[in-house]
Amino acid sequence: MSLQVDHLVGDSAATTSPDAVWIVVPAYNEGPRITKTLAELTAERLGNVVVVDDGSTDATGTLAAEQPVWVLRHLFNCGQGAALQTGIDFALRQGATIIVTFDADGQHRIEDIQRLIEPIRRGDADVVLGSRFLGHADGMPAARRIVLRLGVLFTRCVSRVRVTDTHNGLRSFSRAAATRIRISQNRMAHASEILDQLRILGLRYVEAPVGIRYTEQSLEKGQSSWNALKIAGQFLLGRMLK
Repeated sequence: MSLQVDHLVGDSAATTSPDAVWIVVPAYNEGPRITKTLAELTAERLGNVVVVDDGSTDATGTLAAEQPVWVLRHLFNCGQGAALQTGIDFALRQGATIIVTFDADGQHRIEDIQRLIEPIRRGDADVVLGSRFLGHADGMPAARRIVLRLGVLFTRCVSRVRVTDTHNGLRSFSRAAATRIRISQNRMAHASEILDQLRILGLRYVEAPVGIRYTEQSLEKGQSSWNALKIAGQFLLGRMLK
């Protein structure tokens, strides 16, 4: 994997405070959306923000670099799982004590981040998983709801982890959990892999209600039913090869 550290300005300087929150934003060809997402994130000053531009062919990296964030760049598209691991590793090296993952496409709500941080701050959980089914999903098509529900069933049967939402990119990790969890599934199967590791590693987890905003653009980039089957197959294959 080729990685280039591209940009650092202002308020995103590394901190060694006992509550160093880092927000990891994987991004691939998110040029039309990345500026708004990062402007909202940085305005709230919830923590340091690191964007991993996963080999985008548009202006994603350039636009991200205009914001007060760190920007890391994969020279080639490696997949969202790989981008997350790159961002998490970087945040850990900067002294992160809590790491939040946040999608670049504008689906997530900034106000939900606090809900994911608090259980870790209180020492009640090692990992907090956002759930749109405990919260709400604005504009979710019926077909997408069915696919996601089937994903929950798959996870409960295969990984034996009782969750209500399996492929939500909004989640948080304590430093100890982020150090132990290793994402080897470079593409979208990483979400199932993370849940699998919660059980294997004996990590304490809770779910938090969050909101998802579906738009025409986000739905175009979302996973189709066929892709959902491919993701399940990739996860199972990766599991067998370990």
